[in-house]
Amino acid sequence: MILLIFALNMPYFRFLFILFLSSKLWCQEELLSIPGKYQGGNLLVSNPPQSDGFGYCITKVTVNGDILPATIQSSVFEVNFKLFNLKIGEDIFIILEHAAGCIPTFMNPEVLLPKSTFICEKISCTNSGMLTWTTVNENGVLDFIIEQYRWGKWVEMGYVKGNGGAKQNSYAFQTTLHSGKNTLRISQRDNSKKLKSSKTVSVESKLTKVIKTPSRARDFIYFKSNGLLVKTKFEVFDAYGNLLKQGYGQEVNCSNLLNGIYYLNFDNQTEKFYKID
Repeated sequence: MILLIFALNMPYFRFLFILFLSSKLWCQEELLSIPGKYQGGNLLVSNPPQSDGFGYCITKVTVNGDILPATIQSSVFEVNFKLFNLKIGEDIFIILEHAAGCIPTFMNPEVLLPKSTFICEKISCTNSGMLTWTTVNENGVLDFIIEQYRWGKWVEMGYVKGNGGAKQNSYAFQTTLHSGKNTLRISQRDNSKKLKSSKTVSVESKLTKVIKTPSRARDFIYFKSNGLLVKTKFEVFDAYGNLLKQGYGQEVNCSNLLNGIYYLNFDNQTEKFYKID
């Protein structure tokens, strides 16, 4: 300690000590990381120059704790996951160690997002609406979207979280059937935004047809079956096709609608109604 104090009182050693501290501060490194799952593709990294113009920003790359055994001294380089003997669907965590004052970027992070690869081996539905299905080959963990075909389009009914994995998985979801023939399927949407769907399954409901009343409404439209109020899924559109209301219930509140012609989707039907004062 005495020697250090003595040395620091000497101009030359004081200069070296300050230079040493400055170099330690200057060489401080920062971390940039990204998690994901291996999907078979490689990750591209943008590697800008350091702020002083000497060398590139990134000094080290690790994948699940292992150093990338490849050159990274270029403006763009590839993290080749094949060098780590990874399996499809395996968790990966990439860390970039880089100098302060420059910011590298992951150019195609979507390659680490799960893809929809499921195969639906079996799908069935009871006449009470219990939908069951089994799948294999789920490389990624993605939600299953339960869809019902009504009103000339596929309508989302709910979601079930997928288990992932190549093994067989079994799922169940309680749907709400409409009267008559019901057609159902399950789907997934991955980072490509495209929908991957199973084959359809159909079931005949024991529910009787639902009617709406009145056709010229001031305040409410009611849904009835066999003379009794019943709940049904519904949508209200204006004459230009704009969705104004949607829900599930025994009635639709029309009091805040302007006078005019509207279209009402309910049960498995589409009908026109008039809003009046």
